[in-house]
Amino acid sequence: MRKFNIRKVLDGLTAVSAVASASSAAQQQQAGNRETEIQETLQSEHFQLCKTVRHGFPYQPSALAFDPVQKILAIGTQTGALRLFGRPGVECYCQHDSGAAVIQLQFLINEGALVSALADDTLHLWNLRQKRPAILHSLKFNRERITFCHLPFQSKWLYVGTERGNIHIVNVESFTLSGYVIMWNKAIELSSKSHPGPVVHISDNPMDEGKLLIGFESGTVVLWDLKSKKADYRYTHDEAIHSVAWHHEGKQFICSHSDGTLTIWNVKSPTKPFQTITPHGKQLKDGKKPEPCKPILKVEYKTTRAGEPFIILSGGLSYDTVGRRPCLTVMHGKSTAVLEMDYSIVDFLTLCETPYPNDFQEPYAVVVLLEKDLVLIDLAQNGYPIFENPYPLTIHESPVTCCEYFADCPVDLIPALYSVGARQKRQGYSKKEWPISGGNWGVITQSYSEIIITGHADGSIKFWDASAITLQVLYKLKTAKVFEKSRNKDERPNTDIVDEDPYAIQIISWCAESRMLCIAGVSAHVIIYRFSKQEVTTEVIPMLEVRLLYEINDVETPDGEQAPPVPTPGTGSNPQSIVPQSHPSTSSSSSDGLRDNVPCLKVKNSPLKQSPGYQIELVIQLVWVSGEPPQQITSLAINSAYGLVVFGNCNGIAMVDYLQKTVLLNLGTIELYGSNDPYRREPRSPRKTRQPSGGMLTVASCMCGLSNLYSESVKKLRTSYITGLCDINEGTVVPEDRCKSPTSAKMSRKLSLPTELKPDLDVKDNSFSRSRSSSVTSIDKESREAISALHFCETFTRKADTSPSPCLWVGTTLGTVLVIALNLPPGGEQRLLQPVIVSPSGTILRLKGAILRMAFLDTTGSLVPPAHETWREHYEDKDEKEKAKKRRPVSVSPSSSQEISENQYAVICSEKQAKVISLPSQNCIYKQNITETSFVLRGDIVSLSNSICLACFCANGHIMTFSLPSLRPLLDVYYLPLTNMRIARTFCFTDNGQALYLVSPTEIQRLTYSQETCENLQEMLGELFTLVETPEAPNRGFFKGLFGGGAQSLDREELFGESASGKASRSLAQHIPGPGGIEGVKGAASGVVGELARARLALDERGQKLGELEEKTAAMLYSADSFSKHAHEMMLKYKDKKWYQF
Repeated sequence: MRKFNIRKVLDGLTAVSAVASASSAAQQQQAGNRETEIQETLQSEHFQLCKTVRHGFPYQPSALAFDPVQKILAIGTQTGALRLFGRPGVECYCQHDSGAAVIQLQFLINEGALVSALADDTLHLWNLRQKRPAILHSLKFNRERITFCHLPFQSKWLYVGTERGNIHIVNVESFTLSGYVIMWNKAIELSSKSHPGPVVHISDNPMDEGKLLIGFESGTVVLWDLKSKKADYRYTHDEAIHSVAWHHEGKQFICSHSDGTLTIWNVKSPTKPFQTITPHGKQLKDGKKPEPCKPILKVEYKTTRAGEPFIILSGGLSYDTVGRRPCLTVMHGKSTAVLEMDYSIVDFLTLCETPYPNDFQEPYAVVVLLEKDLVLIDLAQNGYPIFENPYPLTIHESPVTCCEYFADCPVDLIPALYSVGARQKRQGYSKKEWPISGGNWGVITQSYSEIIITGHADGSIKFWDASAITLQVLYKLKTAKVFEKSRNKDERPNTDIVDEDPYAIQIISWCAESRMLCIAGVSAHVIIYRFSKQEVTTEVIPMLEVRLLYEINDVETPDGEQAPPVPTPGTGSNPQSIVPQSHPSTSSSSSDGLRDNVPCLKVKNSPLKQSPGYQIELVIQLVWVSGEPPQQITSLAINSAYGLVVFGNCNGIAMVDYLQKTVLLNLGTIELYGSNDPYRREPRSPRKTRQPSGGMLTVASCMCGLSNLYSESVKKLRTSYITGLCDINEGTVVPEDRCKSPTSAKMSRKLSLPTELKPDLDVKDNSFSRSRSSSVTSIDKESREAISALHFCETFTRKADTSPSPCLWVGTTLGTVLVIALNLPPGGEQRLLQPVIVSPSGTILRLKGAILRMAFLDTTGSLVPPAHETWREHYEDKDEKEKAKKRRPVSVSPSSSQEISENQYAVICSEKQAKVISLPSQNCIYKQNITETSFVLRGDIVSLSNSICLACFCANGHIMTFSLPSLRPLLDVYYLPLTNMRIARTFCFTDNGQALYLVSPTEIQRLTYSQETCENLQEMLGELFTLVETPEAPNRGFFKGLFGGGAQSLDREELFGESASGKASRSLAQHIPGPGGIEGVKGAASGVVGELARARLALDERGQKLGELEEKTAAMLYSADSFSKHAHEMMLKYKDKKWYQF
């Protein structure tokens, strides 16, 4: 027996667990008989990792294009991404491998292809006739930089302008250069002494394809005759040109300039502009020129049959409009409308009824691509209203700070959220259909519903319907409206523990069945919400203030003096640990002038009108303690069946009964251990060193190492992630961060959200060499043991238990799991009158690394979900209330109906390892060291293919899954290295093989680790290209046809083909064949086996058809031969006969 104890202690202290001791082997054998009964169905072949879809606004957009026949929109970004949008629900994401910025996009209209020009001087041809577009050809320019491209409608010759002022011509079919080149020195006046600058515009005359209009940056415009290879006209202007646009009749064009002017030119009058307009310039008296304005970056000139043409432009505002928002100006006849935008304009396009440039354009809408939004303006309605955007592009409306993903939700949940969210929609949108309507939806193969919840920096929470790889916002909840908002900085004495965004959401805990929602915010506040379909007015917002602190005895002030003693909080039975419920805080400072008992935010004391949807049940706030700000909450859990919410931070843990509005438990982390604290917390802690007691450390034989085994760099990220992912500005915290002056009103230490979560900031440091934690003062860092995981369940709390009972499992950052027993009163009225009794059970389990996730399995290996209530309307009739009193909370735990002899299994996942522990014996039956050199950022116990597994995402970029309960490795794929805290903060797994993370500040990337979903993905994806007839060309009319007044066509092949123009210089550009084209080759995500089978089947069918064709051909040849013979015989028979002899 003595030998056994020594082994336990050694195992716990040295963390050498690779070879199991004889005692643990005996335990395993003891429990093994029962475990062998569980049949694990999941195998490696059930898993495959692939990206599915990307949602949200394209991050850092840089280019825009539209196919007017297919009605498809394309957006390129500064990171080389390509997003294609069709009808709502049809969208696609592609990526250029180089990651270079997209500078221009050109559709091959109604051909199912797109040309992209990149900042690294490459051109790419994308095939859009497949569900996952792929590059067919690439062309890399070596000696010249690409500045502008133009592809005429129904032409295969692409004009490419360069920084040197030259124009090259590319055959889009073969992606080869033509020998025909327009050199800048031939285009401009021979007498001109200066270079005209880069090419900023190329377009052909709408009425004559043989005339090419070339705009140079310096202000020179040239009309080039392609056949005679010389300039017809040259138009010079003093101001630099930004863009050029034709009138559809080809007799006039308009230029926009850097001084905010527009010049309209008659083609045959090159000496001076026909008209000069300064749309936003102040007209001065005495005929003087208007004052210069900001550059007009783009202009479009669109004609209508019935009325005046539209001139649409961006920029051009006068310089005295400081602080004015970016504008789009629409000039139509004598009216000028200035439409203000929320963000800078990147590009815009006018959508017209016809793709033909030589016809009346009939514009009906303008697509405006902003820095962080996409706006469509209806030109046909008065006031130019915008269209309601059906795409999920508002994810980043306020920066996302956390998100959760739920699959297989109750069927009535999405309709309920949609119905309350429909009331929040804005009015005044255009009544017309959304004009980007191309493509077709994929086949829906998933029958279950999915919901994504995002928490934001402004305190808002959004619920999204994510079913069947689409995304649609359902409902938005504003949590900040419960608090008083300070009007200026002088009025924010309490929110200063956070630099900005004091309402930012950090943690979301949601019970889908009961619809109870609980959030933890950055200002150490927790809000509990109940779902209701009725509007209510809350006279007084229910509120609790909790004084949760670490033992102040442990703190040393910078001057070396001992901090003033403060009584340590006891258990829930100690009334001093709860600040009385009050609306103005009970006190604002303690006797020595330090701020005390003050929450960070002030709850409104006026009646609050609450719309149908989520309504406040209770607000809980942590308060300042003797000048120490409350520490941010690191873990949170709610249980609707028990009526309890629990949360913890680096100081300790608090449990609240939200039905009775009372604090049940308020303990420092050290108090949770009772007399069994396994850590040496000297010299700062007044407790003496304790040796682990054999009776309490029930799984000491499975113990693993303490956190001091981590390397320092790993420690830094581990702690900054676990303790709320908030950084302190400028490096580590020094002891001087505590206020030296007792009268000082403000703390010098401020916490802020990670800069990586704020898209406007340029993040320079992604190496994670940050401070260990936002919550560290001069206390020894290791002694701050934070609560990192909480799980309510109905299971065996102690070894001696014969039946399961409600309890709370608590995991800490030092790898300890503690169990708290819950004694709940009966349901109905008794639940509201009798107290809930909470008591630590004494059970302590140990793992290596911070605890991340816990779950429980029954004897069959099925997941035991926490007990829950089903949702019902809270404000109901008296008869309904009577029925409700008789109802018991629904516990879905199968353990309640099991025989006493049956056991359960606890699955615990930490940053380093996972263990499966048999209950009630508390033997560790399976253990898996997940990673030695890195650490797990997210671990979830999820269901897949009617079984369950543990899914983990590591900081080294690996995604892994393990079977349960045996923890066999099933999948290990290197997917994504952790490059910033945004990924760490938002990555989450859910059931049915789904996962997601925030890939950029504006976009959600979804992925799957299920082989079945990968195989079905090809069918689920929408089709971008559909067969649409090209509209008929405009009728030239009889007289125009007779006298040659219509559009002049050009045989470009004759001009640009190899026979006429020769070969281009090989050194000028290099052709690179693309990897795509055949959909089967590109469709790696759709499962290689399935693709091969389909290809084989297609080949068989093709072979069969070829065989049939050969037989038919032979039969036709035979028939033709016999017909020939027969005809010859007939000819000979009647050869010499006269006509009258027949």
